[in-house]
Formats: sequence, structure tokens, C-alpha cells
Amino acid sequence: MSIDHGHHLGTVDQDVLDGQSAYNKRALTFYDLLVYRGSSPLFWRCSPRNFLRMYDTCVGAEHVEIGVGTGYLLDHCRFPVSDPRITLVDLNPATLEFTAKRLAKFRTNQVRANALEPLPLPKASHDSVALSFLLHCVPGSIKEKGVALAHAAEVVRPGGVVFGSTILSSGVPVTRAGRSLMAKLNAKGVFHNQQDSLDDLRDQLTQHFVSHDLVVRGCVGLFRARTAR
Repeated sequence: MSIDHGHHLGTVDQDVLDGQSAYNKRALTFYDLLVYRGSSPLFWRCSPRNFLRMYDTCVGAEHVEIGVGTGYLLDHCRFPVSDPRITLVDLNPATLEFTAKRLAKFRTNQVRANALEPLPLPKASHDSVALSFLLHCVPGSIKEKGVALAHAAEVVRPGGVVFGSTILSSGVPVTRAGRSLMAKLNAKGVFHNQQDSLDDLRDQLTQHFVSHDLVVRGCVGLFRARTAR
């Protein structure tokens, strides 16, 4: 396992740092329960099966995970090979360490980097990149943070796949309970998705990829996009 401590980070916007600071070691212990058993099915109306199905059909032998969470999906999905190589990319050293430990059965490489900046990875070097539940935590509108999709596209091979999910606030059905929790999380700076619409997500996918699929489950947009061959 190799670790890149991110000397290329430069200056990172404080809002970006605040968005990931909630994920400390203690919080990560409860994260899977809160997200996959709690908020996702109950508030965002999206079953965790949707995420796993997407990983099972999209993840490649050489994979990059941007915004690693706890590694739950990587731990439970089916890779196309028995010994995938996984590069974990996150701003938060606690999430990187937690996830790398969980995925000890795989070859992992930790990279500390900001998804809004070009990734410190070789161009066209991976089969797949995932951004799961990441964009709604990143400050700005989808038009601004869609640049993370462009950076992801740069590191996949021709015809490679970039996939993921994000919680949207407009153009999708949001329950009253979901709207209330969303407002609280935005107020705390954990979420930044007040301006995130389905149309803007679709526009960004169209702009950065030759083809894409975008489906809505509850208020979650799940996307799978391909780069040019």
C-alpha cells in the first residue's frame, strides 16, 4: 500500500475543508448504518441496492474512488478480477486511513487530493472512476463543481467509465422529511446542494462525456458516463 500525502494540494478553500471535516474516525464507525440503512432509504428514498448494482456493473480492474467515505461499496461489490488495484482519493486523511484498512485484502494506494483540482494521477491510466455521494458535499453549484467530472474523465482510459451518485435538491422528488434534513445538513456545511438540479447534472455529463446514463431514485441522481474510445 502506498500513500501520497498530497504535497500538491496547494491552498484548499475553507468551505471544501469544512465539507469533509465531519468525517472523523468516530463518525466513520457509524457512517454505513446512518447512510445506507438510515438517510438513503428513509430520507432520500434510494435503496442501497441501487449503489451496489451500479458498482457491480461499472467498477473496473484498475479503479479510482474519489471521496472514499468508508469503502462500504468497494468492500461489498463484485470486481471483474480477483486482485483489483484501487486508488483512494480524498482530502480527509481519516477517511483514507479508515477505508484503506477496511480494504486491506486489496492493493490500495492512498492519494490526498481535492476533486476540484486536476488529479495527481497519470492521464488515461484507469478503467473506472467513482464519485459516490461526493458532489452534494462539495461547495458551489453543479455547474461549478462539475469540473470534478472533467478531472475524473482525464484519468480513465479511452472508453473508460466514470460513475457515481449525488443527492439533488431540484428537478427530483424530495419528501418533506428529506427537505428538512437537507436544510439542516446544508446549514451545518456538511451538504452544499441547495443549487443542485437534475438538469445541471445532465448538462455537465453531456459536456464532459461522449455518452451517459442518468437515472433518478428518490432525490438521488445515479450516473454512468463513458469517455471517447
